[in-house]
Amino acid sequence: MLAPHFIDHSSRLRKPRTVRAATRQRIFRKSRARYTGVVRVFATVLCVLLLLMSYVVLTSSLTGLSYAVATAGADREALQEETMRLDDRIAAMRSDDRLSQLAARLGMHEPQRLAVVRLAPTPVARVHSRYPMLSSLAGLFMPAPNRKAEAR
Repeated sequence: MLAPHFIDHSSRLRKPRTVRAATRQRIFRKSRARYTGVVRVFATVLCVLLLLMSYVVLTSSLTGLSYAVATAGADREALQEETMRLDDRIAAMRSDDRLSQLAARLGMHEPQRLAVVRLAPTPVARVHSRYPMLSSLAGLFMPAPNRKAEAR
């Protein structure tokens, strides 16, 4: 007869799925651990580079603004000089001596008689609107003497 075959259960794994999952997880962690240092260095270099580039951009912006301020200052000085020059020219053109010389050349002289003419104010025709408005109702609240003066 054949001898019964006994299987040693102690050498067998009790939960093979858990062991497989643990093995896969260990392999994944090891492969990720290989690149962790490289990723950290890359991230650090990227942060430093980002800070450096932002500093360069801000500095160039500041430089551009300072050039714009300098240009505006130079334009302002030029305009002030031109304004002073034109003011001097206007003052020279308005001077009493120059105007009297021009009047003498044209044969003009001071008037002998002065006449004052008074003009009556021109009457203005009133146009009544077709539709009553609130502003036209305000005439109802005017004092009586003013209404009589208006009717004439």
